[in-house]
Amino acid sequence: MQRHQQTRDYVERRTAEGRTIREIIRCLKRFVAREVFGILRGGPAVRTAQA
Repeated sequence: MQRHQQTRDYVERRTAEGRTIREIIRCLKRFVAREVFGILRGGPAVRTAQA
């Protein structure tokens, strides 16, 4: 949350919506879990942003 610009933008956007840091971190963990699960299954990973 400190160095990755896309994550920083996400945190800023969610904070503006009134979410707490705890809720934001939970959502980020779920996103990472979906990415890793897709890779482990051998299928295409879910991509929502350009690298």
